[in-house]
Amino acid sequence: MSGELTVEPVLSFWTHAMAAAAFASLLLWRLRTGVSDRSQAMLLAAYLLTAAWAWLAAIGGPASPLAVLAETFRNLVWIALLYGLAAPERIEEAPAGGVRLVLGAEALVIGCQLVLNILTISATVPADVAQAFDQTSRLLRVVMAAGALIIVHNVYAQAAPSSRGPIRLAMFALALSWGYDLNLYTFAYLGAPLADSLLTWRGLLIAATMPLFALSRGQEKGWRIRLSRTAAFQSLSLLAICAYFAVMAILATALKGTGWDWTQGLTVGAIAALTIGAMVLLPSSRARAWFKVKLAKHFFEHRYDYRAEWLRFTGTIGRSGAEAAPLGERVVKAFADILDAPGGLLLVSDEAGAIDPAAAWKWPGKPLAAGDPRPAAAFWRGVEAEGRIVDLDAVRHGHEDRPLDVPDFMIDDAVAWVGVPLIHHERLVGFVLLAAPDYRRSLDWEDFDLLRTAGRQAASSLAEAHGQEALLNAQRFEEFNRRFAFILHDVKNLVSQLSLLSRNAERHADNPDFRADMVATLKSSVGKMNDLLARLAPQGGARRERAEPTPLRDLLSAAIAAKRRDHPVRLLGDTSLWAMVDPPGLEQAIGHLLQNAIDASESGAQVTVRVTADGDEIAITIIDSGIGMDAEFVRHRLFQPFASTKDGGFGVGAFESRALITAMGGRLAVTSTPGKGSQFVIHLIAAEPAQGRHATPQRKIA
Repeated sequence: MSGELTVEPVLSFWTHAMAAAAFASLLLWRLRTGVSDRSQAMLLAAYLLTAAWAWLAAIGGPASPLAVLAETFRNLVWIALLYGLAAPERIEEAPAGGVRLVLGAEALVIGCQLVLNILTISATVPADVAQAFDQTSRLLRVVMAAGALIIVHNVYAQAAPSSRGPIRLAMFALALSWGYDLNLYTFAYLGAPLADSLLTWRGLLIAATMPLFALSRGQEKGWRIRLSRTAAFQSLSLLAICAYFAVMAILATALKGTGWDWTQGLTVGAIAALTIGAMVLLPSSRARAWFKVKLAKHFFEHRYDYRAEWLRFTGTIGRSGAEAAPLGERVVKAFADILDAPGGLLLVSDEAGAIDPAAAWKWPGKPLAAGDPRPAAAFWRGVEAEGRIVDLDAVRHGHEDRPLDVPDFMIDDAVAWVGVPLIHHERLVGFVLLAAPDYRRSLDWEDFDLLRTAGRQAASSLAEAHGQEALLNAQRFEEFNRRFAFILHDVKNLVSQLSLLSRNAERHADNPDFRADMVATLKSSVGKMNDLLARLAPQGGARRERAEPTPLRDLLSAAIAAKRRDHPVRLLGDTSLWAMVDPPGLEQAIGHLLQNAIDASESGAQVTVRVTADGDEIAITIIDSGIGMDAEFVRHRLFQPFASTKDGGFGVGAFESRALITAMGGRLAVTSTPGKGSQFVIHLIAAEPAQGRHATPQRKIA
């Protein structure tokens, strides 16, 4: 720093002396535990140089050449410490070019500053040159502070979650220190008077950071962090911006007053370079692909940002909605996005061992038609057994150590580039064949690992989709079988009713009343059979039960009428009551329960149907004095389909009755004693009579 900056000597001495004493004490305190590793040694060296700088600033002034030189060494050691924290322990996993370039650019700025400091101390230069050196030094320190803040941010942001807590206070202390320097040197470069005060009180700020370092736990446990490619790219971008402004400011300072119009030449050169770059990269997809490959290879520690890739992959596969593509196409696109492939195919194997396309996404190669003979059973078994990513370029050139029996259609199609097996529970459910991009590169272990892991995720999604489809088909068959069982039970009851009618016709055919009743019964039976056939159709089970206020008299009379011809059934209670029911459903349920009661009773034994009101509920009780049921049968088998105590019974009457009653908001209860009979009680919601509707007597068939 030049003499243009003036400081208050007393305040400057005490603030910087306080900082020197604070960091010297911190150094001695940490030395008592010894030095365990390289990072801890670097940290102690940083404490030492900070204390030395503060002491030189106190005795000679913060703008003295020795203090400025010590400050440069102090910054260099702190940057080296951050580099050591970002580097892995093993040399073969050292940070790649991007991370090295971020920290190396910062070291280069500090190195330039160091050269200026040494020249200032060791040589006598003219006043105008000294002023240029001074301004350049200040500008370099602005760039250094800005770059250091960027590095601190990314070191903390990219640290492992378990390490972020211990290093928080130390990173905050460094951010305070370099943030103060950024403002100080910016004001100094602009010639603002505030720079004098900031320089005077700088030692106090540095002293205040000592407790933060002392309380930081990272120095005992060691810091191990790794910068991602996103962090490296952000750091490179910001450092490039800072470097650009620094170079422009240095050139402006150096060329000021020379009379040469350098701005015009620089502008023309920059525009020419940008134009040439745009002409090469924009029209050519091959050039863009080459640039991306070289950038990933030489600037980043890893080719992929795994978090971003995984979020994109799962987001593509899991996309839903009316506008989403079928799952097979989404799977192909997800893999194509990873390798920047222009398209691909999803292949599956049929029962005969032939490979057929199941889905395609922008496939640019030869079209594959389903059903064409492509026997590849050996290839399918080999991929399933090994789970290997198939690099078709390596197969074509004979570079595979253990070659698979790859089908000819993959080898002959030059567009085919790489194949990814989709393995779920050790079974190959599909094979994704990707087309080659314009710039074909060799695949490495990182590509294989990511593709293999993504393949298992995609296989899981495909297997789940296939399982859901199979379950849906099974549910359709189960629903059909359930309806068929109910309908078969109803058909049995209709057959019993018509059999009784045919037997009575032999004795009562001459009775006009019987003939009229027989015609009515036949019409009713035909109508019920047509309803049963409609319910058995694929869309026939779609009738929705709808509960509505209904008078019980007509409904109960219709349900009982057909049963009274073969067995005495008595209706008791207040049949003028109304309930919230689905009329067809309740009539069918009561018919099932009455038939069960009749079948369980001896011939001629009366079955009773009683209707009672109990507050907000209506109870319909069906009572018989038949064989009864034990508690175990009632609890575990009565309402299970195909469980029956009757010879030749289907065992679905009680099951369907409870389902119908539950669907209309009611419930079915049962009490039974072996040898004494059973009671089935239907509980329904009471309803008020609807205006304009009255129950009308219905003629019964005796």
